Amino acid sequence: MSAKAKPGLLVKNRKAFHEYAILESFEAGLELRGTEVKSCREKNITIADSYVRFDNGEAWLLNVNISPYTHGNQFNHDPKRERRLLLHKREIRKLTQLVKEKGLTVIPLDFHLTRGRVKVSIGVGKGKTQSDKRETLRKRQDDLDARRAMGRG
Repeated sequence: MSAKAKPGLLVKNRKAFHEYAILESFEAGLELRGTEVKSCREKNITIADSYVRFDNGEAWLLNVNISPYTHGNQFNHDPKRERRLLLHKREIRKLTQLVKEKGLTVIPLDFHLTRGRVKVSIGVGKGKTQSDKRETLRKRQDDLDARRAMGRG
């Protein structure tokens, strides 16, 4: 993902890029209720500790908090419910095989709008060690310093 925000971006999981080295990413649709879509458009989404689980050939998104719609009534949704991801069977099979490998997990990277529909980018991540995290921060700081030096010169 680039440093600039992509159009239609609703929320980005910044913690995912800090905690994991993202090896591969996919775009998936979500099975949402009406008030969930409206709440997503208001950017009332928390995905910090969320992950993807695979059951019976289906992918499920867990620990995503989509706050109840502010103008909703008795038909409002449960904010922490499990949501099914809409992926092709071959993608689910591939992701299931990758998760069976040691240390790999599937996590949501961001929620965004594509042609008016809420989509989620999911990534296959390998957990970083403390030294890897420090190295990433050091590299980011060096890049920032270099950009500042180029701007002055």
